[in-house]
Amino acid sequence: MTARRKRIHLAAHFPGVDSTTVRADPRSRSQIEFASFEHLARTAERGLFDFFFLTEGLRPRGHRARIHDLDVVGRPESITVLNALAAVTERIGLAATVDATFNEPYELARRLASLDHLSRGRAAWNVVTSSDAFTGQNFRRGGFLDRADRYTRADEFVRTARELWDSWRPDGVSRPFAHRGRHFDIAGEFTVPRSPQGHPVVIQAGDSAEGREFAASTADVVFTRHGTLEAGRAFYADVKGRLARYGREPGELKIMHGVTVVLGDTAAEAQEKATEIRRQQVSPQNAILALEQSWGTDPSSYDPDGPLPDIDLVADSAIAQGRTRRGDTVALAEMGVPPLERSRERGRRGLSKEKGLSIRQTVIEASARQSFIGTPAAVAAELAEFVRADAADGFILVPHPTPGGLDEFVDRVVPLLQERGDFRTEYEGTTLRSHLGLPTPRWQG
Repeated sequence: MTARRKRIHLAAHFPGVDSTTVRADPRSRSQIEFASFEHLARTAERGLFDFFFLTEGLRPRGHRARIHDLDVVGRPESITVLNALAAVTERIGLAATVDATFNEPYELARRLASLDHLSRGRAAWNVVTSSDAFTGQNFRRGGFLDRADRYTRADEFVRTARELWDSWRPDGVSRPFAHRGRHFDIAGEFTVPRSPQGHPVVIQAGDSAEGREFAASTADVVFTRHGTLEAGRAFYADVKGRLARYGREPGELKIMHGVTVVLGDTAAEAQEKATEIRRQQVSPQNAILALEQSWGTDPSSYDPDGPLPDIDLVADSAIAQGRTRRGDTVALAEMGVPPLERSRERGRRGLSKEKGLSIRQTVIEASARQSFIGTPAAVAAELAEFVRADAADGFILVPHPTPGGLDEFVDRVVPLLQERGDFRTEYEGTTLRSHLGLPTPRWQG
């Protein structure tokens, strides 16, 4: 008997206001008007994607008492947007990013269960944590959690939410709940009956040892980034290999890479478009901010169009006026640039000296985020190869520009994937769990 071909899972990520955003493109639209969210979500549903994914920012990023240029457009609360999208979509899953550090289980469990009811079983929660004191100033508790405490709180947060969701039996009978733990001590009665999926899908992003273990014990989907087939296979094998200790099967956790795609009628045209996108993504302010995040010192006095300065890393420095600590930054390493201390053996100026690049040009050159560049046929083949090689179960596409950047992929790549037998030709179920091939959680009575 021939085994069924492993099919690709696809999701769409509304990129918000981060370094993948191409605000300079005239095709870019509002980051806060509902029409933008609706366009991208309905395009993804037309492409039969598993889910639509929203990030969240709890405070605009700042640099030297000035709001970062990408954050001035604002960022709405994600579950509110997804509740509205539930009314204008029918099948696609709706995933909200919500911080487990600055929220509470009872309130969030109610909001997610309500979204699951309103969407008839399409809700998902992307669990993130924060050690950001800058963000913490917005909240009564303030401050930040030590790195070691971030995942312990997140783990207890998810377990507590699931206890709340299980406080209603499948037959509609409720019972009081009580949770006593290190981070939460709550008791009462939950107000929302058991939702169509039992529990909303739980997504987790994190590549640290703690993050991988948290994913293996708790998550339904892992959102990650690995730029090569080999790196993807190593991550896939490592995380899937941790599942057995929690009594889980490999199919109970889907690993999906956050990727970008640039298409052209020829490979050369696609490369030219990718180069222009990278230039648009890295503004002068972005280039200086990237150096600050990587080096732990203030490079704001330098000209972004001037040469890369010959400065030393500041060990254990607070980054960007205490907003995050150095071990938790999104450093240039995540964009393909090694931190300064790891690049010294190759020469402190490395890439910049080799090619005679300015600060901004160096960041542009080193921060290539386009994961798949080429013709539609070439991209379809490469996506399928990642999945067949067990480097991923699927992909979360981050389009640029927003919101129309997904249209070309849906029109030109999805049909090729369907012809190859690598992607569905119709939705086979109504819930997000059915799209992902995940089991319905058993009621824990």
